[in-house]
Amino acid sequence: MSTSATSGGASEQSNASGGVPQTPDEPEMSVRTAFAGMRRVADVVFRAGCPDCRGRFELGAGALRLAIGASSKTTFYSFTCPECGALVRKPAGERVVELLTGGGVRTLRLHSTF
Repeated sequence: MSTSATSGGASEQSNASGGVPQTPDEPEMSVRTAFAGMRRVADVVFRAGCPDCRGRFELGAGALRLAIGASSKTTFYSFTCPECGALVRKPAGERVVELLTGGGVRTLRLHSTF
């Protein structure tokens, strides 16, 4: 799984306080200043595939669900295939969890009762 959202522009460096990245010649800015004038944030789109019909497609964050369990066996993401209607469940490693949560996918944390 990968995102098709990319960032562009000048190379960025993190500031010393770990805040908003900035270009070397720009002063530190607040989040409010950084997003001033933005009208809409672009939707993140994830590429996915169905193991049943072999379809390949792009899904918005609202079409995916992420479940984070106590182990790698209980951490997965799921979606309904838009081509054949199958419920698809795939394992989610650390990187996939990062991408999905960063892209706004709804997350469910599974808790053990033991």
